[in-house]
Amino acid sequence: MKYLVKTAMRGAALLPIAIAAVGGAVAQEASEVSAYVDNSYLFLIGGLIVMFMAAGFCMLEAGLVRKKNAAMQSMKNVALFSVAGIMVWLVGYNMAYPSETIAGWIGIPSFIWSPEEDLGTGYAASSDWFFQMVFVATAASIVSGTVAERVKLWPFLIFTAFLTAFIYPIVASWEWGGGALDSQFGFSDFAGSTLVHSTGGWAALVGAIIIGPRIGKFVNGEVHPMPGSNIPLAALGTFILWFGWFGFNGASQLAAGTFDDINAVSKIFANTNMAACGGVVAAMGLTALLYKGKVDATMAFNGAIGGLVSITAEPLAPSMGASTLIGAVGGVLVVLTVPLLDKLKIDDVVGAIPAHLVCGIWGTLIVAASYGNVIMIPAADAEGAIGVSYVGQLIGVIACGVFVSIASAIVWLALKFTVGIRPSEEDEVAGMDKAEVGLEAYPEFG
Repeated sequence: MKYLVKTAMRGAALLPIAIAAVGGAVAQEASEVSAYVDNSYLFLIGGLIVMFMAAGFCMLEAGLVRKKNAAMQSMKNVALFSVAGIMVWLVGYNMAYPSETIAGWIGIPSFIWSPEEDLGTGYAASSDWFFQMVFVATAASIVSGTVAERVKLWPFLIFTAFLTAFIYPIVASWEWGGGALDSQFGFSDFAGSTLVHSTGGWAALVGAIIIGPRIGKFVNGEVHPMPGSNIPLAALGTFILWFGWFGFNGASQLAAGTFDDINAVSKIFANTNMAACGGVVAAMGLTALLYKGKVDATMAFNGAIGGLVSITAEPLAPSMGASTLIGAVGGVLVVLTVPLLDKLKIDDVVGAIPAHLVCGIWGTLIVAASYGNVIMIPAADAEGAIGVSYVGQLIGVIACGVFVSIASAIVWLALKFTVGIRPSEEDEVAGMDKAEVGLEAYPEFG
């Protein structure tokens, strides 16, 4: 009897400890679930916002092409987004986040992604897949605008399939998939100035060179402007892209379940906005100086995009003032690069190469300064982590440029010498709407 009493008393004494232990475990699990939900929502909402960028690209491009090509350009943007989704599901995601790589550079292909949900990952797997998929579509949209008005639909979509299944995912794996740039050179690209925008820019540049300029663009050494059909529509596209960038950069924090994370997302929003503002004002000011007081609206639009691309590589570390300056330099680069391309007889219909490629390079290189880093070469700290350096960033830029250019050239040339990538002169002059789509965007103005 005494033994039973002692046992009961001992059990009663330990009961609060047991309750506290169980309560602590429950509280910890509840905290993990809460963070899991918050992080997943960040991916989902950010992905929805980035998806809206597809509409922004569509409106911008439809406004900057001539009216005889507006329906074609609209359809291309809807089609490329669809192709990107299928290819990322089939192979692209597994290439960007491979389980095995060849020396950290090329992932071993595995096909058909399927979600494996685990509370320990901190987010729903499908939410991450969706967020990454809309990034891939963004890179493809960059190519679409540059080669507009003189490329056939199906060859372009075939190129898009290769870009979204292999070319872009391989580049993304070098940094975001833990590949060689991340592990060996300390390369840093927060949301994709190089991995997304320069990748799309290099593919666009190579395509523009291989396809050639539009008929009548360069004649007898002179540049003949080909104004867009709808500047207000292009302005709408610019604002949609500006809005979409908050999801692009903000959700790239990859977490929102803690005090520090949600504050970081907020700061990223503010810095992203200020970079765009700086890009617009700088582009407007420079065009006014260069063109006798006239401000080119399309330069202002691309100044905003150039500023946004410039801050994308590191939107968290800089101050708001530094972010404005980084964006302003991007706006200046846009204005200076457009006439340079004309001199080189490279026809970029919407100005995507200056805004995405050139500003992507600038934004990536300035990351080291954003951290206050004066180290010129990659160097490991006491724990073995490699810090951000100017040389490390440059290596990333060069690696991306070389790989994407070669891979894109192979695909473009293969298409050129097989199915053909350019319409007949008669079809190009008549417009891609009639030749490829079968209806006109503005039939009453035909």
